[in-house]
Amino acid sequence: MNLAGKKIVLGLTGGIACYKAAELARGLVKAGASVQVVMTEASRHFITPVTMQALSGKPVYTDQWDSRISNNMAHIDLSRDADAILIAPCSADFMRKLVHGAADDLLSTLCLARPATVPLLVAPAMNVEMWENPATQRNAEQLRKDGVSLLGPVAGDQACGETGLGRMMEPEQLLEDLSAFFHPKLLAGKKVMITAGPTFEPIDPVRGITNLSSGKMGFAIARAARAAGAEVTLVSGPTALPRPSSVTLLPVTTAREMHDAVMSQIAAQDLFIAVAAVADWRVASVSGQKIKKQEGQIPSLQFEQNPDILAAVAALPSPPYCVGFAAESEDLLAHGAAKREKKHIPLLVGNIGHQTFGKDDNELVLFDEQGHHRLPRASKDALAQTLIKEIAQRIYRKPSA
Repeated sequence: MNLAGKKIVLGLTGGIACYKAAELARGLVKAGASVQVVMTEASRHFITPVTMQALSGKPVYTDQWDSRISNNMAHIDLSRDADAILIAPCSADFMRKLVHGAADDLLSTLCLARPATVPLLVAPAMNVEMWENPATQRNAEQLRKDGVSLLGPVAGDQACGETGLGRMMEPEQLLEDLSAFFHPKLLAGKKVMITAGPTFEPIDPVRGITNLSSGKMGFAIARAARAAGAEVTLVSGPTALPRPSSVTLLPVTTAREMHDAVMSQIAAQDLFIAVAAVADWRVASVSGQKIKKQEGQIPSLQFEQNPDILAAVAALPSPPYCVGFAAESEDLLAHGAAKREKKHIPLLVGNIGHQTFGKDDNELVLFDEQGHHRLPRASKDALAQTLIKEIAQRIYRKPSA
């Protein structure tokens, strides 16, 4: 997460979602950020400054005339060295204040007086009817035009008992989006499709063939591509991983479903990264009922080959830039180089699969027309960010004369 050393002003406005701000502050501190909390009077009806001080490790500011700052100008001093101001939760009323330049409390005055170099991000939180009200929608659109970044809201159950858009994003999602905000936008304007996870090929209604892929590497690459400014579509087989924030997720089960999902949208993509561990074969005739165990009898299964998704994309008349993955159990260098040439793709990423499946770290080898080079062992998130940089350099590299 790209938040170490960042100075964040965390503003709280009135709303039940203030309870999430406590976890958000804790997450920011754990990520290495310095957090200065500023609270409106309304927010203090939902959570106390004492709680936020304990979690942020710093005194909380609530008063425009706070004398703890020597010049009595908290609205000036608190924002001058900030890397960003994040309002979470941001109420409908505070959105109105931001649109109209109100300055009637510390937080609104601080936002109005912030330098142009300090970005403002808001995480709206309100009742579904309030969010969908035309006045709120006009304010949201004006904030975007003014350069304010809106994080959410998302749909779900609300404290009032209603359901719909208006929930504040979860702290983990906000941390992910805030981290992405600071990343260089190496893939800005690009559309990226990524496959991830295993596929599951049924034998009968309760059994099937799969592999050990957890999907962690593919999901990490989706997060990294999205942080780099790309519009990301993630086609994933069965995993237990949460959807990366602001990424379109297309869940599939079998290799044929993954193939169809990819081919239906691949024409619009600039970059295709095939990370999924796709089953090479499927059972030719799937039983409609559970195959019963019978003493002395072993069922015989006939297999047929699944479509090669990466090869199909690479063979298109105008394919996107294609990156493949190879998980080998031995002789990675020889098999990786051969697979790249066989698939006719510019870049292939290899690893020793059985050593990394399900783990949070990895070691990769990149194969291209120049040969190969290693990416040293690191977390899968760190490797994903490095890989995206490597891909961006290749995409934008000028052809040699």
